Amino acid sequence: MSNDTDKIKQLREKTFAGIIDCKRALDEAGGDIKKAIEILRKKGIALAGRKATRVTKEGIIASYIHSNDKIGVLIEVNCETDFVAKNDLFKNFVKDLTMQVAASNPIYIDKKDIPKEVVDKEIDIIKEQHKNKPAKVMDKIIEGNLDKFYSEVCFLHQPFIKDPSLTIKDLLTQIIAKTGENIAVRRFTRYQLGEET
Repeated sequence: MSNDTDKIKQLREKTFAGIIDCKRALDEAGGDIKKAIEILRKKGIALAGRKATRVTKEGIIASYIHSNDKIGVLIEVNCETDFVAKNDLFKNFVKDLTMQVAASNPIYIDKKDIPKEVVDKEIDIIKEQHKNKPAKVMDKIIEGNLDKFYSEVCFLHQPFIKDPSLTIKDLLTQIIAKTGENIAVRRFTRYQLGEET
């Protein structure tokens, strides 16, 4: 099958997938762009996991000021190439992330970022709250309560404000699949008027 540059370019513009992924999808689809888009979408989520180790040195820093001018957010989100960083899909994703930080006030990006002493303290609180429960169910109680704790304080584990059926991590996986690049939330800062630092 001959895949000319125009078809690859057209597919890349529609899917934001990498050039090699576009070429392979077009080969598999016999040059049919609609079929190639479907192939890329099916493979996208699986590929997202493999891309998670790739280096992200491009991206953008975005800001958001809430309508009452009392909450502000700065966030850095990285990707692999300038091509994706300048793309509207990526920019809109980052904008959604700034609003998420403003609305949900996370403390950490991921649960691996929480210091051990903070988790240990939370476990002690859970044990104290449920001290009258049988020992055999305590592990399940701790696990359930820690999951709830993570969804409150860890950005990637929070329900997405625009669609609570998704976590931010789910949303991130979808964007990685659509862009064909690894994307990482590097850091964020949330300011609230009058709060103590």
